[in-house]
Amino acid sequence: MEKEYLDFEKPLQELEAKLSELIELGIADKKNLEELQSSITKTKQKIYSNLTPWQRVLLARHPSRPYTLDYISRITSDFIELSGDRRFGDDKAIVAGIGKINEERVVICGHQKGRTTKEKLERNFGMPHPEGYRKALRVMELGAKFGLPIVTLIDTPGAFPGVGAEERGQAEAIARNLFTMATLAVPIVCVIIGEGGSGGALALGVGDRILSLENAIYSVISPEGCASILWRDGSRAAEAAAVLKITAQDLLRFGIIDEIIPEPLGGAHQDWDESAKLLKEAILKNLSLLKDIPREKLLERRMEKFARMGVYKEE
Repeated sequence: MEKEYLDFEKPLQELEAKLSELIELGIADKKNLEELQSSITKTKQKIYSNLTPWQRVLLARHPSRPYTLDYISRITSDFIELSGDRRFGDDKAIVAGIGKINEERVVICGHQKGRTTKEKLERNFGMPHPEGYRKALRVMELGAKFGLPIVTLIDTPGAFPGVGAEERGQAEAIARNLFTMATLAVPIVCVIIGEGGSGGALALGVGDRILSLENAIYSVISPEGCASILWRDGSRAAEAAAVLKITAQDLLRFGIIDEIIPEPLGGAHQDWDESAKLLKEAILKNLSLLKDIPREKLLERRMEKFARMGVYKEE
């Protein structure tokens, strides 16, 4: 896969292109190559240590960023995907099934985007229909029946807003997920791995521990949508991204998430295997924190967690 660069990565692109050219032509000595590699490392550190909220939005949407199935193939063994909601059909914008992370058998549900045009259409660009959420809920309830902890991987621009989806009960499906996830008596760890857009993300986001990858975003609305509503100007999306406080760093500060999972320098797309390793470690650590909590206490703490969100004190 050819490496894709974002606009703010142009200085890095030029250096890496120069390095590739010198290696290909074989005209540089070891010292020159080491100096150029050092410059690349310093440029990376400079760029990625001072990211704006909008730049993190772009990284969260990067076309080469690993998706749910990319992580599942790297962190689980014996994964069995389950299909269909037993009511209408199978929505491929959501993947759900049962697998093992090390020796821990878990239920995994997550949004799935596509890469090729065909895959994007098949997966509906990662925007689920109501049957997708009902499929996820069916599998989560099945797991809870057998006492399996639940892991959700969140990465969607939002639930699909089409007429058919509304006719089949999109709002009810999302609301049902919120209600039921709040009451499932097993540990639930939710991880935002890319875009966490609106109710489409929240429908898989009710859990005991909410984690986020370093460059993921989580918001009630997209920056473009927010800019269009507030200023009637979608081109002010970068400004909206800063105002919305949608980055993992802001979310942690406000208590919306519990932990930030670091990414390889430059973003998760730079090294899928390393990113999966860090994700796996975080999931296992958080599951271990939850597994010995009595179920009644687990549910009580989950309810308290979400009740605290949005609370503020006037001075």
